[in-house]
Amino acid sequence: MSPGFIHVEGLQVSYDGDRLAVAGIDMDVGEGDFVAVLGPSGCGKSTLLQVLSGLLKPVAGKATIAGTDVTRNGGGADRDPRVGYVFQDHRLLPWRTVAQNIELVLAAARVPRDEWDARIERLLAMLQISQFKDSWPMRLSGGQRQRVSIARALAIDPAVVLMDEPFSTLDEVTGRLLRQQLVELWQQQRRAIVFVTHSIREAIFLADRIVILTKGPARVLETLQVPIERPRQYEDPAITELESEIVDRVMSAWGYEQDAGHVKTPPVGSS
Repeated sequence: MSPGFIHVEGLQVSYDGDRLAVAGIDMDVGEGDFVAVLGPSGCGKSTLLQVLSGLLKPVAGKATIAGTDVTRNGGGADRDPRVGYVFQDHRLLPWRTVAQNIELVLAAARVPRDEWDARIERLLAMLQISQFKDSWPMRLSGGQRQRVSIARALAIDPAVVLMDEPFSTLDEVTGRLLRQQLVELWQQQRRAIVFVTHSIREAIFLADRIVILTKGPARVLETLQVPIERPRQYEDPAITELESEIVDRVMSAWGYEQDAGHVKTPPVGSS
């Protein structure tokens, strides 16, 4: 692994030119690393991914992937280095079949046409949805659609995969299954993954390392190496213990207080 394959330094982002959404993030992701970015809702996690994908320009700082300044390179599937993006919402085009949705990104990335069928068949088989190759997305379940969105992100052979809470809308059983499949895919392909989540347990189960952000505008509160060996079990007591430790450490930083074992939420209107 190469430390700094993804390098973020002094990153500041503003949507209106006045208030900051991200107030200064420094982080590194090694080649092939699985890093979770953990923070409360609205803290700027998704904003960080938009910068890494080239979709959003920062007001200060820099972000590089494999030495390329992605804040100057622009987004798009045909960029170098290639970045795959999995959104919370699958964002599949309902008027195109599963295969046709994947073909769109292959065409944009200028992958030779004679490679398309093999790539699509291989990825759908890995994700156990080969039977839906010619199906319309809206006829699939939520979990099946998210598998397609993961296949679409991997189809361009990306150097990095960015994932923005992709399992947060799924039922618990489907979510657990897809988390396990994601880990297996990552172990096979060893692409660098930056996975955004507000779920502490999900971050511990998936990642090698967790970057914990403050409330927005986001700063890095702490970077934590996950000391639990793989393969991991979702209900492993070691995960539960580490989850509890992280909760205790972030409670005040995320604007919550504990009183006699109960969590006090911030007053209405607080940020």
